[in-house]
Amino acid sequence: MRYWSKFIFLLSAFYLAGCSVKPPEGVKVVDNFDQQRYLGTWYEIARLDHWFERGLEQVTADYSLRADGGLKVVNRGFDSKKQRWKQSEGKAYFVASANTAALKVSFFGPFYGGYNVIELDPEYRYALVMGPTRDYLWILSRTPSLDTATREKLVRVADGYGFNTNALIWIR
Repeated sequence: MRYWSKFIFLLSAFYLAGCSVKPPEGVKVVDNFDQQRYLGTWYEIARLDHWFERGLEQVTADYSLRADGGLKVVNRGFDSKKQRWKQSEGKAYFVASANTAALKVSFFGPFYGGYNVIELDPEYRYALVMGPTRDYLWILSRTPSLDTATREKLVRVADGYGFNTNALIWIR
């Protein structure tokens, strides 16, 4: 019985952590968000390491509208070790208003995680996106590269929110 209790506790903790969608306290998501302008292809410029993208290069995320009002998300990247493309399709929904860039996204059945845009160019040319914790961070761009000044600006913003920007992986 003792092991069963520990198992239930661990399973519950995993479930709650996996279903978190809100950003940590003190992190502000973008207001006046226009989902129509966000649609289309974004290139991953940098990210914090995590198992589901480990070793991938040439990573893109493509956003389009779903019939149910949500967004279709297609992430794609090249696994240079296996010499093949990997792709994952998910769905995303706004947590509150579509004018606030806080979404919940799922690639694995009923489990949702946070997708929070915390910095966005007024022209929608680049974005800084985080998950539900400071362990997940992406720098995205409409083009495969960003100029040095913009990269440095986004790193400063992430630093200000307490991210470990020294651990960023810059994507080829």
